[in-house]
Amino acid sequence: MDLRAVSRQLSARRFPDIALALFVTVIQVLGAMIAVPLEPASTPVSGVGYLLLIVSGLVVVARRRRPVAVFVITGVASLVYFAFDFPDRMSYLGLFVALYTLAAYGDGRRSLRIAGAGIAVLSVGWLIAGADVEPVSAIGWVFFRIGASVISTMLGESARSRRVMAADAQARAELAERSREDEARARVDAERLRIAREVHDTVAHAIAIINVQAGVTAHVLDKRPEQARGALQTIEQTSSRALQEMRAILGVLRDGDGREPFPGLDQIRELTGKAREAGLDIAVEQPEPVPALPSTVGSAAYRIVQESITNVIRHVGPTRVTVTLEPVADALHIRVIDEGPRTPVPGRTGSAPGRGIAGMRERCRLLGGELDAKPRSGGGFEVVASLPLAPVGAHL
Repeated sequence: MDLRAVSRQLSARRFPDIALALFVTVIQVLGAMIAVPLEPASTPVSGVGYLLLIVSGLVVVARRRRPVAVFVITGVASLVYFAFDFPDRMSYLGLFVALYTLAAYGDGRRSLRIAGAGIAVLSVGWLIAGADVEPVSAIGWVFFRIGASVISTMLGESARSRRVMAADAQARAELAERSREDEARARVDAERLRIAREVHDTVAHAIAIINVQAGVTAHVLDKRPEQARGALQTIEQTSSRALQEMRAILGVLRDGDGREPFPGLDQIRELTGKAREAGLDIAVEQPEPVPALPSTVGSAAYRIVQESITNVIRHVGPTRVTVTLEPVADALHIRVIDEGPRTPVPGRTGSAPGRGIAGMRERCRLLGGELDAKPRSGGGFEVVASLPLAPVGAHL
């Protein structure tokens, strides 16, 4: 930062205290020159008295940086001033400012203890100095000093409390704002993860089927062109379906028009039909008609079945698969079982689940459900999931 800018800032901060110190000094000195009616008999202010008034006034300039020191100096000056039996008038103005500042800019209880102890000492000193005041009724000036000192301290404490409460309120507001930002960021991350899952499930399933059908086409193109034509049609339909789902997902992100891009249980038959075309012997055990389920549950069930079938196509090849969907009172039970490869396929151990199984498990957990994916003792692999019909998750 520019040194001149720093200098200007410091000057701006100190100017009010400089002006206040000059004001207090002038008032105290002028007050000592002007007699007040009904004041007690006293010694006329001498050079020592004016010096004490000037010191206790000018020291106010350091009140914010050294509040305790300023209070001590003004307190000692006040005791010495009244010990000489000089008149009250406006001689205590600097002391009152020091007490206010000590409470207002101090650290709470410690500052109040210092102020309280100081006022107690000053009160004793003032009462001793005014013990022989004439007339006796003029002792009221001593009690006025004591009361005004207490009031100055209380005003300072009130100002400090308001400042602390304002700072706490601002801190709470900033914390609330950060919490809202963190919540919004978490929602964005959750939405990003959801979209990633949808894209993964849509693309992975389509690519797996297309890969199988492309292999079939290359194998039978010359010998059985009709079968090759059917495989190409399957590729076309699968890719078209995947593009439609991708457009639906991206359309919701772009337009926010509330369209539901995610399939449900009513499309399980279509899904398994595509799997049959890819070479799977697949059976579906599903109640007819398809029961009405929450859209999040239906979508999650569809994606779990889709991912399970995709894994079979990619890692096993042609085999028998059984898909069971069983809605009960409070949950939807899903079971996808394959009998394993009809000929051994290297790498099919099931012991190291890939991202697809992790994604299925994550879907279940978001809805408060459970998923287990493991190899079967008699061969093959099974995926078992349970989805509550009253899901706890807000998004899929």
